[in-house]
Amino acid sequence: MAKKRVVSAMRSSGELHLGHYFGAIKNWLNLQKEYDCFFFGADWHALTSDYKDPSKINRYALSNIKDCLSLGIDPERVTLFIQSHVKEHAELYLLLSMITPLGWLERNPTYKEQISQIQNKDLSNLGFFSYPVLQAADVLVYNGEIVPVGEDQVPHLELSREIARRFNFLYGDVLQTAVFKEPQAELTPTPKIPGIDGRKMSNSYGNAIFLSDPEKVVSEKVMKMMTDPARKRRQDPGEPKLCPLFDLHEVFTEASAQEELARGCRTAAIGCVDCKKELLKRLLPWHDDFLKKRADYESHPKRVHDIIKNGSEKARKEASKTMERVREAIHL
Repeated sequence: MAKKRVVSAMRSSGELHLGHYFGAIKNWLNLQKEYDCFFFGADWHALTSDYKDPSKINRYALSNIKDCLSLGIDPERVTLFIQSHVKEHAELYLLLSMITPLGWLERNPTYKEQISQIQNKDLSNLGFFSYPVLQAADVLVYNGEIVPVGEDQVPHLELSREIARRFNFLYGDVLQTAVFKEPQAELTPTPKIPGIDGRKMSNSYGNAIFLSDPEKVVSEKVMKMMTDPARKRRQDPGEPKLCPLFDLHEVFTEASAQEELARGCRTAAIGCVDCKKELLKRLLPWHDDFLKKRADYESHPKRVHDIIKNGSEKARKEASKTMERVREAIHL
């Protein structure tokens, strides 16, 4: 029986950080074991918001691929590529834009949220407004059946399903069958990964611990992390549930040690500095192992180039099959 196909991407808008790993890539590592996975660097998506200075997008796309490989994404199991290397994404995006009502895009909650929160970029462009159509094309061009998403991304996937449904309704009779499968959400647990200022870790907020940070920088960032604001003095008791640092303990520290640290925080038996040092005991060995694997890929650029080239060729073949059916369906 053929494996179901999973499609997922990482936006090439910056270096990857701990939030990317625990929010997406760690799940990719599990998915690659049982599904036919297409994972890619979404450089065109980065262009929708970074169009004024696109000079770093290509570097980020390549760096993100190296990070994924260093974290354990297996190019023998996974089709790993860069979005712009497969032009069929753009062709399908154009054709889908012809049938997507503006009202569907205007109700996109993430669009409204980012317009209000991201003040340092002008997002009043067509590309950013219509990026959900490009997302739909990214999935449908491979007839993706499963898309791993967090709960906040479910509306995006539902829009992809609506676009697929509308295309099938308008043009499916030509081929006497549905052109697109409707992709299903694979809800994934997304642990809260705070940045050093306590907000969600994000490139946009400038609060991230990057995978590529040297050990010294990681240590400095952790030691600067915001903790429970109630602990103004060493002797003040705290509450781990209100401490951003403890969110990182929940993904790096074994359960028994978490309980001990929580007890020490609540009784003021340990201070925030002690708690940060305990986190670094777990974080730094994991990070050091990653950096060693990353350095190996850095020293073998041709290996990375070949992985991307081979992945892009495989992706292009699959996308071309879909586009032949699409063109036939709409009489092009």
